Amino acid sequence: MQDKAPINAPARLTAQEIERYKRHLVLKEVGGPGQQRLKAARVLIIGAGGLGSPIALYLAAAGIGTIGIIDDDRVSLDNLQRQIVHDTPHVGEPKVDSARDSIARLNPHVCVETIEARLTAENAEDIIQRYDIIADGSDNIETRYLVSDACYFAKRTLVFGAVGPFDGYVSTFKPHLKDENGNPYPSYRCLFPEAPPAGTLANCAEVGVLGAVVGVIGTIQATETLKEALGIGTGLAGRLLVYDALSARFETFTVGWDPENPLSGLNPSITELAGSDETHLDTCSVRG
Repeated sequence: MQDKAPINAPARLTAQEIERYKRHLVLKEVGGPGQQRLKAARVLIIGAGGLGSPIALYLAAAGIGTIGIIDDDRVSLDNLQRQIVHDTPHVGEPKVDSARDSIARLNPHVCVETIEARLTAENAEDIIQRYDIIADGSDNIETRYLVSDACYFAKRTLVFGAVGPFDGYVSTFKPHLKDENGNPYPSYRCLFPEAPPAGTLANCAEVGVLGAVVGVIGTIQATETLKEALGIGTGLAGRLLVYDALSARFETFTVGWDPENPLSGLNPSITELAGSDETHLDTCSVRG
């Protein structure tokens, strides 16, 4: 069973919510107490793009009470092949606003906090510590390292995902906690201690991506986020799930804690995120 995320006290469900979530309520692993935990949970989604889209929609449908979305980009027509939280009428609008509108249409009981900004070393830890679980849907290596480091310092569980043209990867990182053997869980830097040189990794604009592959990975991230919030099942901490769409195959690899890694190793060289920053944040109250 999962270690339960540090979520606020359970929130009472309304009559409408009981009707909406009744397929959850009959699951013995969820039930009323679990659904109340989901309503009390605060999840931050990094990026409202291909991965962030299914994460946002499935978490909202599941009844996560507060969803934060950070992104500084605007919706473009070529996003719509894979970024399913957006639609044609929202082209040109901020992605966080488009995602908020989609979530409101799907589930008005969910509070969406929009952060129209780029995550930086100056604002990352402050933003991340406002939430219980972080789902990383970013599309660049620099942000992935930043998110991983900030989650470690803020002691927040990170559900990570990444995609290639026909493949994808998911893992959960919580190196601030220890496994059953008393060792820290691995961090992103246990997999990749240092970022590759700039320009060595192509992005999807350069090599392309099959849109539905992004949906598969984002949906798995949403599932793992819900499992972490509920404290059920076996999560992906210490494991890397790899999906190969062309061969229709999933594989899982064990990932161990690296005592030499620069973040959470025995002699860390990364000891803080510097600075502070003003960030635009729209908040709301849970409706319904």
